[in-house]
Amino acid sequence: MTLGREKVCFLNTPTPLEQLKTVSRELGIRFYMKRDDLTNYGTGGNKLRKLEYFVKDAQDHGATMLLTVGGAQTNHGRLTAAIAARYGFRSAIVAVDPYPGEISANLLLDGIMGCQVYLVRKDGRTPDSQLLQDAVARVTKEWEEKGEKVYFIPMGGSDELGALGYYDCALELDAQIREQGITNPHIIVTVGSMGTYMGLAAAIANEHLNMKLTGIGIMPYRDITGHALDYYERLRKTYGLEAVLRREDFHINTDFDYGAYNNPVEDVRKAIYYMGRREGIILDPCYTGKTFNAVKKLAERSELSKEDSYIMIHTGGIPGIYTKHHRSEMEVELMNYMHII
Repeated sequence: MTLGREKVCFLNTPTPLEQLKTVSRELGIRFYMKRDDLTNYGTGGNKLRKLEYFVKDAQDHGATMLLTVGGAQTNHGRLTAAIAARYGFRSAIVAVDPYPGEISANLLLDGIMGCQVYLVRKDGRTPDSQLLQDAVARVTKEWEEKGEKVYFIPMGGSDELGALGYYDCALELDAQIREQGITNPHIIVTVGSMGTYMGLAAAIANEHLNMKLTGIGIMPYRDITGHALDYYERLRKTYGLEAVLRREDFHINTDFDYGAYNNPVEDVRKAIYYMGRREGIILDPCYTGKTFNAVKKLAERSELSKEDSYIMIHTGGIPGIYTKHHRSEMEVELMNYMHII
């Protein structure tokens, strides 16, 4: 139980924490990776920690179906589908996105796991947020008329309940850091819908953990630290947290989002190739590729402290490599590795 809330424990935790020695040597920093991509359902990823809490809450509410939202290739949706299958729920995803022209990557996995995917057409007038809200209401009504009790999970699982998954992870990391004797730990994590970052930040502040935290923004926000402060204040009110945080307490680098969410970026692909060729670890082009690209560039500019031990959380998302708009760029760049003999 964390902060008075129960969860269904289904993860193979603790996930590995390992030093990447070749990357450390070449970048001139002590670089570690927390392998949350190796969690054990739906090809793995960070959202499973959040779903341990959502599944328990859904069970407590007598739900029979899990419904969530995101982009067409949402990792969170894919993992929601996996856990729905594991625990006997139906599942559905609603996305304001066009059909990408093929069923690949997460969409393929969604179908394999029996998840209903609803892609909402834009009409050029209605804001995406309203389209999404209307579609969620329509899909909920459709399935409840069929006898299901629908439980809604927000985008990315990023609300007060979902953040507890990474509150737990911060405590898990603290134990591993102590066990391995890692000095001056500095956690690096992707910031998308922010639930992963916020769970870590809340735990570090309220459990007095000896670690720094930096988020790497992977999509534009109008006011990212303002959003973080608002999110933390909701956590503080919900759980009675003691620590008071200010804007300046949230360290989020926004220099490497490349102006959009899930956009193809040559620098990011180069970072993915670099990691694959040095450590045999696969990153994704939307989240972890952007995050490691930021780490790599900051290290090459000598902007990372030699005193700190940097621990990047690998949040998964690997199916994203197989989406058409990323895959097509990689196919051109990697063709010289293909030999027909």
